Amino acid sequence: MNKKQYKTLLVIKEVVRQQQWLFDNNKQSIEDRIVSLSQPHIRPILRGKAGKSVEFGAKLSASCFERDVFLDRISWDNFNESGDLKAQVEAYYRFTGYYPESVHVDRIYRTRENRAWCKEKGIRLSGPPLGRPRANVSKSKKRQALEDERIRNAIEGKFGQGKRRFGLNRVMAKLDNTSGTVIAITFLVMNRCFLVAPGFLCVFMSIWKKNTCF
Repeated sequence: MNKKQYKTLLVIKEVVRQQQWLFDNNKQSIEDRIVSLSQPHIRPILRGKAGKSVEFGAKLSASCFERDVFLDRISWDNFNESGDLKAQVEAYYRFTGYYPESVHVDRIYRTRENRAWCKEKGIRLSGPPLGRPRANVSKSKKRQALEDERIRNAIEGKFGQGKRRFGLNRVMAKLDNTSGTVIAITFLVMNRCFLVAPGFLCVFMSIWKKNTCF
């Protein structure tokens, strides 16, 4: 056997072992389950979306600062994005020398831990407070919420552009390291072709300069 055939044989042996374990233990799932012989590093990621409950491929965490999008994390395993917020804000601090005034985030980032950490750093975290929705919300807070969502949409738009115009959802490389290289190059090309609203740091789900989003 050549090197490729031997690698495939090892993958097949692991698939057999996993399937045997599932059968013997009457289980439906197993850690690091292999779903592809040619790409054994790929893992099923539960998304809960209508018509597409499971996705396959790399999961990314990215941040957008002024004109550029930074690829902060690539993983073939599922992970909770909220755990990246502190590291991304600290990276912003090392780059600029100060913390952002506000962070614009998706709901998954609004954990008690992240809220407390942002409050400690003097950073405003976008979104409604925990607890029951307030009955009476002032017009200024409504305007602020709309502005926060507008800013956060920039990072969502970057991922949309990457998929529609740069083939981010059609990575043809087979190996995990070559796939990671293709993804990184895609972001590099995006940075040279598109501009984000200046003065912001956005994260994927996002961060911005004086206004920051996730």
